Amino acid sequence: MTILRRYWFTFSSIEPYSPLRLGCGVTAYNYEDAINILLQTIFVGQNEPQIDKFVEDIDVSTLDQKHVIPNMDPSVWRGVWFPKGYAVRRG
Repeated sequence: MTILRRYWFTFSSIEPYSPLRLGCGVTAYNYEDAINILLQTIFVGQNEPQIDKFVEDIDVSTLDQKHVIPNMDPSVWRGVWFPKGYAVRRG
């Protein structure tokens, strides 16, 4: 059985009104898988911003209650759960 882990990333140099200013949540098999998901979804076709910090096994209840929690997808499946709207590309 493979265990999925929840990651929370914050980035340097994000544009002022981007939802990524709050951070980005990804569920993945490991750190490398989380980075690959980011590159295949949020940052497809562009350079990945520099990662400021990341937290492995983030407790989602500790995230912003007014902006992140009400605007996130479930964090139990592999893929991006914050911000919404990014699916893992298959194949």
